[in-house]
Amino acid sequence: MQNQTSPLILTFGAADPVGATGIQADLATFAAMGCHGLSVVTSILISDTARVEDVQIIDVDWVADQARVILEDMPVAAFKVGAVGSIENISAIAEIVSDYPDVPLILDPFISMLSNQDDEDDRLIAIRELLIPQTTLMLASAVELARLAETWREPVPADMLMLDAMRIIEMGCEYLFVTNTQTDVQGVSNTLFDESGMLRQDGWQRIPGSFSGAGSTLSAAIAAMLANGLEIPEAVSEAQEFTLAALGSAQRLGMGKLIPDRYFWAREAEDPTPPR
Repeated sequence: MQNQTSPLILTFGAADPVGATGIQADLATFAAMGCHGLSVVTSILISDTARVEDVQIIDVDWVADQARVILEDMPVAAFKVGAVGSIENISAIAEIVSDYPDVPLILDPFISMLSNQDDEDDRLIAIRELLIPQTTLMLASAVELARLAETWREPVPADMLMLDAMRIIEMGCEYLFVTNTQTDVQGVSNTLFDESGMLRQDGWQRIPGSFSGAGSTLSAAIAAMLANGLEIPEAVSEAQEFTLAALGSAQRLGMGKLIPDRYFWAREAEDPTPPR
């Protein structure tokens, strides 16, 4: 019998029926990058390609038991934490990952799901205090960054981006990757920070269209690259290229937003000439 050779990644997140975000998006991205995905469901979405209509939070004991049973059976090369669902789930996940300090943790908290929730502020505090200090790399948009850094403003002034980023680093986060910083009407950039300041900045022309799952694809791709042994700057570079290609091949599966095609490479490899 052949031994398992694919790196294992355990992701915590929401179950999205569309497969645009959350667990399903992570598993597709991991598989596309040569990894095997393990999953802990923290919530169940009622959603389509246009919007999330409702969320059912999974009980904290179920979340903890899913993870513990997996981790007692298999070694993982990376953790990814997405939408966590509740303060209790944040606490449980933080306790679980603390038992594996040598395993890199990618945090993509998807805080837009917290909007208009009664305990939104408390959940943000729990993320800051329990998860960010254990994080290897956190992914956040420029707008999300200001909320997580407790300096909420809109829009984020360019001269404040560094100050907000360094505040997150001071909380214990090793690397921060800030996405969707607009450079001009058509341009966007992503910026990687560590304790020394800005490490790299990558920019490109904005891809036309409205997408669901771009951030999930990017953070999952970074986790996969780390699981495959790449260092953070190289992992970020490779993950961006993968995500841009997935967005460039995005599909309109329904009447709402475009969905990234994480298997674009498989379709590109298909021989267009039918067999004779």
